Amino acid sequence: MMQRQDQMPLDYRVRVSQRAKNVSIHISHQGEVEVVIPHGFDPTRIPDLIVRRQDWIEKTTQRLARDRQSAPADQAAVLPEQVHLRAIAEDWQVTYRPVNAAGITLGMVGDRHLRLQGNTQEPHLCHSGLHRWLHRKAHQAFEPWLRRVSQDIGLPYRRMSIRRQKTLWASCSSRDAISLNAKLLFLPPELVRYVFIHELCHTVHLNHSPQFWALVGEKDPHYKAADRDLRKAWRYVPAWANSP
Repeated sequence: MMQRQDQMPLDYRVRVSQRAKNVSIHISHQGEVEVVIPHGFDPTRIPDLIVRRQDWIEKTTQRLARDRQSAPADQAAVLPEQVHLRAIAEDWQVTYRPVNAAGITLGMVGDRHLRLQGNTQEPHLCHSGLHRWLHRKAHQAFEPWLRRVSQDIGLPYRRMSIRRQKTLWASCSSRDAISLNAKLLFLPPELVRYVFIHELCHTVHLNHSPQFWALVGEKDPHYKAADRDLRKAWRYVPAWANSP
């Protein structure tokens, strides 16, 4: 934590990235600030950087707060009764069965119906069960989908993994390993496809140089509109999916 010029405390976390060439500041949909620094960067310089970007941080966190407040009631629900996976056009009903147990078990009851059973009075336990289910669904849906897009645009990759990142929709390593955010399941399919194309282009250019964007434009002529829409796509993600 550091103290800003207006003496209001600001919490942020620092992450060292082997890929980063410059310092960048990311703000999650929940308003959490992350400072990404390249290896070897002097961390004592971070407070001054935060102060210089103070106006942008404040405006961004305020905009994200407005987005959260304007989200539909089902998006803000602590425990969802329905899960809408736009990416794969699936709607799931969720019911909760409290029983005397320390944890939670999640099972499928009938067609697209999830039942959480156990200590359902504890939201964080229910969230953990839903997170595990979301991870499995993402792996099942995205592995063949990414493979098809890779073949369609002629850009191979080595492997795919699923995570639940707070500020990134996806990433690509120098070894052509693509990591996809499970929360992409909540996005419209055209935005998910754009994320796939974006990361596959990173297997050629591991940066955001003009050459990279030229390749993206070659593979997806409508990428500019998709990139703009992606910046606002966190509004599709329900609150429970963003919980720790």
